[in-house]
Amino acid sequence: MNRENTRDGETMGVRLFVGNLSFSLGDGDLREAFAGVGGVERAEIVRDRFDGRSRGFGFVEMTTEDDAAVALSAMNGRELAGRPLRVEAATSQRRPFDRSAARA
Repeated sequence: MNRENTRDGETMGVRLFVGNLSFSLGDGDLREAFAGVGGVERAEIVRDRFDGRSRGFGFVEMTTEDDAAVALSAMNGRELAGRPLRVEAATSQRRPFDRSAARA
C-alpha cells in the first residue's frame, strides 16, 4: 500500500485509487461507501478543471493500512450507483487533495 509519511507534522493515510465511478456521484457518496468498511480520512472525485464534471475516478484516503487492505478487497468489483468499482492502491506521488502543489 502507498502510505504517506508526514506533512507539516500530520500523519497521512493510505490512498486508494477508485475508478469506474458513476458521473452522478459526489465526494460525500464516495466517502459514505468506503466508511462502511473502515476509517476514511478523505474522499475526492476528480473533476474536470473547466466544466467541473466528474472524470469518473477519484481517491480515498483510509485511516490505516489495515482499513485500506479491507477496503481494497471489499470494494473492488462492488457495485456503486450501477457500476462496478475498480479499486487499487494509488501509485502517484502527487497528492490530489493538495491544490497548492498543482499551482506550483
